[in-house]
Amino acid sequence: MTETDTPPVEVETGPSPTASIIWLHGLGADGHDFEPLVPELGSSSVRFVFPHAPYRPVSINNGYVMRAWYDLGMGPAGYTQNSDHLREAIEAVTKLVQREQDRGIPSHRILLAGFSQGGVVVLHAGLGSDKPLAGILVLSAPVVDPEGLLARGSMAGRRWPVFLAYGTEDGMVPLSIGQNLRDRLVQAGIPVDWHTYPMGHSVSREEIGDIRDWIGRIFAS
Repeated sequence: MTETDTPPVEVETGPSPTASIIWLHGLGADGHDFEPLVPELGSSSVRFVFPHAPYRPVSINNGYVMRAWYDLGMGPAGYTQNSDHLREAIEAVTKLVQREQDRGIPSHRILLAGFSQGGVVVLHAGLGSDKPLAGILVLSAPVVDPEGLLARGSMAGRRWPVFLAYGTEDGMVPLSIGQNLRDRLVQAGIPVDWHTYPMGHSVSREEIGDIRDWIGRIFAS
């Protein structure tokens, strides 16, 4: 069971947007999840695009059907992810980037953002993009294969900055996953803005402030 044609939630912070942020939610949420944060992010003339993941059974939740960018399971080495689903999600993000370009936003003014599963998808899509992007915002993402992720990224795709944030008390995505990802990205020459917060698998007030400041710097450059 899937639902892939639900239109994204869109919020414009001013007339005639000059930049776009495509923001993917986490497992079991939907495109409305981060919509309430828009007024707190302090961006003017930005179009926020919040797509909905399709509905599908999720192995880690005993096959319960929910919105998920890909099926997530648990194996002997930790999290497992359905590579076909992930590829579909990456393609969906690529199409959204093209859609924003078709609406007059140049690719270097498009920022990809995602929480948890959504962070995994935008990191893959962003590093694999053959178009220059404004940056990639990754929050509490369970990236299981940093080496494979980097193998996907082109050298051209390694210039845009990455905001990487994790909770020190996250019981779902251990901090070590984020630290390992950070180290691999830095070794590959990708500019990383690293943040940790005393929180679980969530978003904190301090984090929102840091995100606002980072987005402001990205779109000011």
